[in-house]
Parts: sequence; C-alpha cells; structure tokens
Amino acid sequence: MKAIKITSLITVAAMAAYVALLGSRATGEPSDTFTDDGKAAPAWTLTDVSGKVIHSDDLKGKVVVLDFWATWCGPCRIEIPGFIALQKQYRDLGLTVIGASVDEGGAAVVKKFADQLGVNYPVGVADDSIQAAFGGIVGLPTTFIIDRQGRFVSKHLGLTDQSEFDAELKPLLVQKP
Repeated sequence: MKAIKITSLITVAAMAAYVALLGSRATGEPSDTFTDDGKAAPAWTLTDVSGKVIHSDDLKGKVVVLDFWATWCGPCRIEIPGFIALQKQYRDLGLTVIGASVDEGGAAVVKKFADQLGVNYPVGVADDSIQAAFGGIVGLPTTFIIDRQGRFVSKHLGLTDQSEFDAELKPLLVQKP
C-alpha cells in the first residue's frame, strides 16, 4: 500500500513538472519556438520494426508527420491514437505518419507496443543520426510536420491535441504536389 502511494505521488509530481514545462500550452499559446518553418527538412533514414528501410527521399510528394516518441512516455501514449486516426483519415490524401521511437529496448519492444495499440503507420527505432539530423531530441514527444516538398511546416514539443495536428494538416493535404 505504501509503495502504491509513493508511486502515485511520483506520478503526480512528474505530471506537474510536465505541465510546468509546457506552461504556454496551458494558456493556449504556441508552445514551440520553431523558427525553421519553410526550411528544407534534413535527409534521414529509419529502419522500421519489420526491417524495411524508410528514406526521406521516398516520401517526397507526401505530407509527413514525423513523431519522436517512446513506449514509456505517457504523453506519447496519449498522442498515438490520434496519429492512428489521422493516418486512417488522410492516408488517401497523401499523409504518411512515421513513428521514430527513442526506446533503448530495440525493435522488438517497439513492435510489440505498436502491435498492441494497433498502430497503422511505420514505426522504427530512431538512432543517433536521425535524432541529430533533427537538432537533437530534447523532449518527448517531439513531432515535425513536413510538407510535400520536404520543407518544415511546424514542430511540436510535448503533448499536442489531435485537433491541432488536424488543423495544420488539412491545408497541406488539399494542395497538389
């Protein structure tokens, strides 16, 4: 019983720290200070959990949501069902969601987790090179929106509501490559 109370206190403290970190989010103001919108996204490669290699060049002409996450990250777990819904809703309009896990347990851990959640988009383990290509991943989740021409549209650090992604993606998806 004592262990449960301590675990609960730690969870509450962690959540409070997370909310404080994302303070501007709570006020409805933009949380990120991303200033590279319009800049070309870096070239990157990610091997998905089934062993297929995904190259950024293969995604030209697609709108890409590149989400850096981890199985142990609570906010990441909250966002994933939204990405599943977005992928299902907009796949035929040219959306590709890619999950880049920073888990240290390897592809087997990530695959098991993705299968349990019914993830309908490619997921892989983000190595140091892809993380460095995106300026280093300092918090989770970190999500980049990349347009059909391979340019940055936005960066979201921390938990972001699906409706915000939806609002950003709709105009990009109606534009032809």
